[in-house]
Amino acid sequence: MLTNKVPEQDVHDLFTRVAPKYDLMNNIVSLGIQKSWRKKFLRQLDLNKNSICLDLCCGSADSTIDLTKKAKLVTGLDFNQEMLKIAQKKIRQKQLQSKIKLIAGDAMNLPFAANSFDCVTICFGLRNVPDTVKTIQESYRVLKPGGQFAVLEMSQPTNALVKLGWQAYFKIFPYFAKLTHGNIKDYQYLSKTSKEFLSAEQLKKLLEQNGFTRVAVTKLTYGAGAIHLGRKD
Repeated sequence: MLTNKVPEQDVHDLFTRVAPKYDLMNNIVSLGIQKSWRKKFLRQLDLNKNSICLDLCCGSADSTIDLTKKAKLVTGLDFNQEMLKIAQKKIRQKQLQSKIKLIAGDAMNLPFAANSFDCVTICFGLRNVPDTVKTIQESYRVLKPGGQFAVLEMSQPTNALVKLGWQAYFKIFPYFAKLTHGNIKDYQYLSKTSKEFLSAEQLKKLLEQNGFTRVAVTKLTYGAGAIHLGRKD
C-alpha cells in the first residue's frame, strides 16, 4: 500500500539537502507548536527506567533524546546519513552516548529480531515512508508482547473552518524556506505529504487491521496533528 508515491531516493536526497536547517525550519513552519506536541506525546508514553525503545525515522534525534528522559536505552533509526550526523552531534553535546544508539536503516525492513523492544515510536516520519502498512507491520514484529507503538504525525482537521485555514497555510509555508535560503520545492513536498496523509480515523483503522489493540487517539490543535497509541497483545 503506497502511501507516499514519491520515489524513495528522491525523498532521501531531499532530506540530505534540508538536514543542516531541518530543526530551524521545523520550528518556523510549525510556528513552534511542534514542541508542545512532542511534550504531550512524551507524557502519554507508558515507559519506565528499564524500557528499551526504538525511535523510527529519528531524523535529527529530537524525539530520540526526549525518550531518554523516561527510558533506559533508545535506538534511533533513520535512512539518511546527513540527518544521523546531526543527530550524533546533538547526542554528544548532551552526553547521551551511553543511552542512545543510532543506526542507518529502513523503517519498512527493520534489522532487529522479533520481540526486541518495549516501545516503538515514530514522530513526523510515517507520512514520508513509501509504505505505511509495512512500517506498521515491522513495528508490530519487533515489539515485545504488551509493548506500545506510538505515532506523532500530522493529520486532517475535521472542523470546516480550521480545515480551510490549515489548507491555506500549507500553500504558504513552503515559501518560508526563503528565510533560510532553502529550496522552496523541498518544502512543497513536505507540505504535500502533510496535507495528503491519512486522517486520524484512517490511521487508527490501519493500526487495528495490523494487530494493534486498545488504539487510542489524541487530536492536537483542532486535528492538525494526532497521537496514536496501540498495544501488541
